[in-house]
Amino acid sequence: MLYFCLCCYLFKNVYAQGNACDFFTKTGFKTWNHSLERFNLHVGEVNSVHNRCFNKMLDFENQSQSIQVAFNKQSEKTRSEHRIRLEASTNVARFLLEFGLSFRGHDESESSKIKGLFLGLLEWLGKMLPDMNNVILKHAPKNAMMTSPKIQKDIVSSCAQEIVKAIIDDLDGDFFGILIDEYKDISHHEQMTLSLRYVNENGKVNERVIAIVHVGDTSAQSLKETICSLLLRHSLSTSKIRGQGYDGGSNMQGKMNGLKALILKETPSAHCIHYFAHQLQLTLVAVSKKNLLVGNFFAIIANVLNMVGSSFKRRDQLRDHQAERLEQLLESGEVQSGKGLNQERGLQRPGDTLHVLDAIKCGGFNPNDRLQAGAFLNMINEFEFVFLLHLMLKILVMSNELSVALQRNEQDIVNAMIFLDITKKRLQLLRDDRWESLMNEVSLFCDKHEILVPKMDEFYIPGKSKRKFCSVTYSHHLRVELFYAIIDFQLQELNNQFDVVSGNLFLGMASLNSVNAFANFDKKRIMILAKHYPDEFGEPVLRNLSHQLDTFIIHMRCDDPRFSDLKGIGDLAKALVNANLIETYSLVYLLVKLTLILPVATATVERAFSSMKYIKNELRSSISDEFLNDCLVCYIEKDIFINISNDAIIDHFQNMKTCHCQI
Repeated sequence: MLYFCLCCYLFKNVYAQGNACDFFTKTGFKTWNHSLERFNLHVGEVNSVHNRCFNKMLDFENQSQSIQVAFNKQSEKTRSEHRIRLEASTNVARFLLEFGLSFRGHDESESSKIKGLFLGLLEWLGKMLPDMNNVILKHAPKNAMMTSPKIQKDIVSSCAQEIVKAIIDDLDGDFFGILIDEYKDISHHEQMTLSLRYVNENGKVNERVIAIVHVGDTSAQSLKETICSLLLRHSLSTSKIRGQGYDGGSNMQGKMNGLKALILKETPSAHCIHYFAHQLQLTLVAVSKKNLLVGNFFAIIANVLNMVGSSFKRRDQLRDHQAERLEQLLESGEVQSGKGLNQERGLQRPGDTLHVLDAIKCGGFNPNDRLQAGAFLNMINEFEFVFLLHLMLKILVMSNELSVALQRNEQDIVNAMIFLDITKKRLQLLRDDRWESLMNEVSLFCDKHEILVPKMDEFYIPGKSKRKFCSVTYSHHLRVELFYAIIDFQLQELNNQFDVVSGNLFLGMASLNSVNAFANFDKKRIMILAKHYPDEFGEPVLRNLSHQLDTFIIHMRCDDPRFSDLKGIGDLAKALVNANLIETYSLVYLLVKLTLILPVATATVERAFSSMKYIKNELRSSISDEFLNDCLVCYIEKDIFINISNDAIIDHFQNMKTCHCQI
């Protein structure tokens, strides 16, 4: 094989001369043993042929001196003006994204007076800042105005991708849980939200939306492929999934072919939790289905809402009567005034609703409306209906408090189960001790609104028909068949719906709870919990965990103020990070993180869908799926968005297209 001097060989026609050069560019050589002296002679002095060829090769490799760069080379003034235009467009886009506003108008021509918010805000900025006005819009080159729809979408895409990059950096390759749900937007596109739940380096639990994508097929296999594709796009592996959160759909929760099962086949430690708030909702639905009278009660309520709420005139009557009544109550001192108090909340006062129904019955223009209003009045004025109204109100208030607790983003599974247990105890207390007080409230309400109170020792007659004779008294019917039965149904459904997390997995997590100086600490249960994660806790690691737990519990129960007032596992994670003990108790901290990763609530995905209704509405129904995703990520994760610098967004934008002007 022959060898040549590359730089001289490439540029020999320009500089080649003499035999020394020919030897290394034309003739070639096979070995170095006789050629070293000649090669040194070939290299020569600083201005030799070889060195000039070598410098020429370096110049050729320098892309900044290439012809393409020479064509694109611009003056400092041109680059500065381009930067001003790009920054102005970026600032306008950021403002619109932060508030979820539309970008474009129906007519964006120069003569249009309504050009859309993007161009309108850019014009306004120009009027406020004369220096900027001299280089933007009509004062900019026609091919570099930085205002076209394509440029707008590229800027928005840059914003969204920088937000997701910040989320992935915050995750830092650690374990995470996934929260998935589906929703049909106004264009009837099935949209799937993918959120990550993880514990960051500060020990804080985060739930972040990283994508909202259109899925044409909602089968479990199709959803799994979409999820894997999204995770892969952001360099995330399904092997790092340690928690799954879904609703009760068969394509999600199916034991054989559901999304949960498909992911568990690949990652057995990706434990699945049925959203707690969704399970709570199912308990209320189940009670209304199991008890006919409760089902009828809610049906009447729904029909009354439709009748009164469907007419603007009736709504006005309701508001006027509420305002008059509220004024009387304020004057008498029965209610207090203050910020956020006594605001309109639909049909919240039964007396006001009765007033409107009575007005429809007596003065309605439509005979059908008059008949329906009269029928509803008769139903509402029954003692049994009033009794159910007060009873269900108490149950729903308790359920709502639990629902609010379950909807907190940072809520962990142990605290969620504690709140659930509190709710069950309150229901049991209502059943055991609140019968008399409930009957007093119902009787006072009936006296106030002139509703007939039946004698409790008389036989109960269902409905108005005397033929439907019953062998039980009103007292037995109300107390046993309604009061006890409804509360028992509710307690039973709470136990049935939440039995999934009552096994060893939850008991081990509860043993890590830091409340009351780790009162529930149980080493045996914690060791069983660790075995649910075989990839992280093999036999040798389990032995080390056992030793760590012995030291850990002694440390936590000592008089260390850093661990004296912890409210739950979330606080424990933060305290271990702040005390710089995550290396000392690395295995315990890993278990704590895995516990916190398990999702509890639908809050994040539900907020995403609420935002989708705001972003993609009737006026913006044609927004593309990709642009919708970018807008939603920016709108939902605005706390991250405000910390993303313009420089990062502009750098990302510049790297998207080679045709963008270099600044």
